[in-house]
Amino acid sequence: MTSGTGGTESSGSGDITRTLDLLWNTGPRPSRGPKPGLTLDRVVEAAVEVADRDGLGALSMRRIATELGTGTMSLYRYVPGKAELLDLMLDRVQRPSEDPADFGDGGWRTALEALGRATLALYRRHPWLLEVNQSRPILGPNALDGMEKVLARIKPMGLSDPELVSVIIMIDGYVAGAARTQRYGAEAERRTGLTDAQFWEAQRPTLEKAMLSGRYPVLASLSEDTFGPDFDHFEFGLQRLLDGLEVLVRRRATG
Repeated sequence: MTSGTGGTESSGSGDITRTLDLLWNTGPRPSRGPKPGLTLDRVVEAAVEVADRDGLGALSMRRIATELGTGTMSLYRYVPGKAELLDLMLDRVQRPSEDPADFGDGGWRTALEALGRATLALYRRHPWLLEVNQSRPILGPNALDGMEKVLARIKPMGLSDPELVSVIIMIDGYVAGAARTQRYGAEAERRTGLTDAQFWEAQRPTLEKAMLSGRYPVLASLSEDTFGPDFDHFEFGLQRLLDGLEVLVRRRATG
């Protein structure tokens, strides 16, 4: 249930029918390839490993074949091309947890808390997801399993069906924004060689003069820990979203 925007790749851009056949195992099975043990699952796993390690830009059928120690043409026995493979990768990484405890204590709020934290962890494990435009996803079994589990937990909110789906979209959109900010920060540190602390220390003398100028009285009055690393902005924002939903749920229950 991810929703990267403005990405370098787009889900659903391949042969939709063939992709659905592969996702749901409804199409013809591939003939045996020249490399014993090569399967569609292994091809998808290798593709995810490449994207996790080197980014989506490094993904190609040739690169995956090299990782698997086989010829590029062998892969086409299992998947038509890169576009279809990307949709298989997206469904693979969205496989939901089988542990009921991971969805909280059964209440809708704890379920959405768990969804938010799990989605953030998903983006951290697979940063390339933020590069994919999933405005038109191909829905496979893992994506639907995850949505089914979340909807089952939040159905008691008493909202309409479109509103329940909108709740999931809202949480995912918030998490994607937070994950993108975290990723950009990590990329900036890697690219410049400066840690966050070093970056802001370099600006400190200029900023201190600006605060003493009297031009920014509100900023100058802020506590020293305002911009410190100890405040969990992600968790604060997530809880405020859920507080707003709490108000709506109570309103619907009494109205």
